[in-house]
Amino acid sequence: MKTKYSIGENVQVLAIDPDGHVRTPTYVRGKTGIVESYAGAFSNPEALAYGNDDGPKLPLYRVRFQQTKVWSDYAGPAQDTMVLDLYEHWLEIA
Repeated sequence: MKTKYSIGENVQVLAIDPDGHVRTPTYVRGKTGIVESYAGAFSNPEALAYGNDDGPKLPLYRVRFQQTKVWSDYAGPAQDTMVLDLYEHWLEIA
């Protein structure tokens, strides 16, 4: 499957708050991270929550975030990061 984003690319998580079941944590919405890897293509969990498995498989990425850029009061080491699995439709070029 051709992917939209490449490993090492800077991406931003969409800063939206849609109704319904959402798998993207609010604490990373609007934040910028780096694509660490491509995890594969999977059914959309936001649709699966409502019993809909008819849609196409969606690319899933592992995105690395600096903790200090996610949490304004983060007191740990500046180099600390976290990695989240995020679907392509939640990402845009940073």
